[in-house]
Amino acid sequence: MNMIWQGRLDGEELLYHRIFQRVKEETHYENISTNDFVLHGFAVDEGVRRNKGRVGAKNAPDIIRKNMANFPVTLPDFSLLDFGNITCENGNLEQTQNLLAEKVSQVLTKGGKSLILGGGHEVTFAHYSGIKKAFPGKKVGIINIDAHFDNRQPESGVGATSGTGFWQIAQEGNIHSLHIGIQKNSNTLKLFDTAHQYGMKYILADEIFFENLPSIYQRIDDLLEEVDVAYLTVCMDVFNASIAPGVSASSYNGIFADAAFMHFYRHILKNDKLIALDIAEVNPEFDIHERTSKLAASLVNEWFMI
Repeated sequence: MNMIWQGRLDGEELLYHRIFQRVKEETHYENISTNDFVLHGFAVDEGVRRNKGRVGAKNAPDIIRKNMANFPVTLPDFSLLDFGNITCENGNLEQTQNLLAEKVSQVLTKGGKSLILGGGHEVTFAHYSGIKKAFPGKKVGIINIDAHFDNRQPESGVGATSGTGFWQIAQEGNIHSLHIGIQKNSNTLKLFDTAHQYGMKYILADEIFFENLPSIYQRIDDLLEEVDVAYLTVCMDVFNASIAPGVSASSYNGIFADAAFMHFYRHILKNDKLIALDIAEVNPEFDIHERTSKLAASLVNEWFMI
């Protein structure tokens, strides 16, 4: 077992199990069974570099793994297969995204649940492409928990970045997306205009408070009812800099992982259509006591407990 997957050993009986005791490191996709959680690390931040952000997110997957390892297993049939990390060679982001999409497609075709630890938010286009490859005839709903729309049009000579994913997806046909946590001070009017043009729905960060949960639930349900499968992507820069300092673009007025957030987050995870989840933009270079990695690991673990 990889040295990353270690934790407190209370015993070998099932009731004592922690995640590190249930991880299998895999290389063969034919070994995936229905409902296995299947993990890939997206050790890439070429899209962040192209987007003029603070690089370092490529180092996040293993640190998030380390912080996942010690959580207790709460469901008896829990299974996690780890297929290691994907890296970006020679700055060829497009080739790397295609590689991840191919792997995601294999996971979903076998009935597994796709989990990706990023890496920059350029993971979104790759993850979505893999879902479409596996289910070409199905409507894919995307929930993006993020301060940013990530719907910039690629610049000439630069290509895809961590900020272009939703624009790229929209070029392939009707997009079914809901962006939760959008900050008015982090998106230009052009980005809001692009969202409106393509029908990207959104919930502002200011709208996330406990008394407003019924409305948030309704908007989540409205999106999920109109699609066949669902994919959730969480950009860690949506959170307040005090709880998530280790990101490319920190947010002094970001949201908190409080009761209101956890309620609607779990509401998404409980939906039977959810087949894919990724965490993006953890940047260990700027983290404090692995605070951001620990929060990311906790958010992943919530899916394991549903």
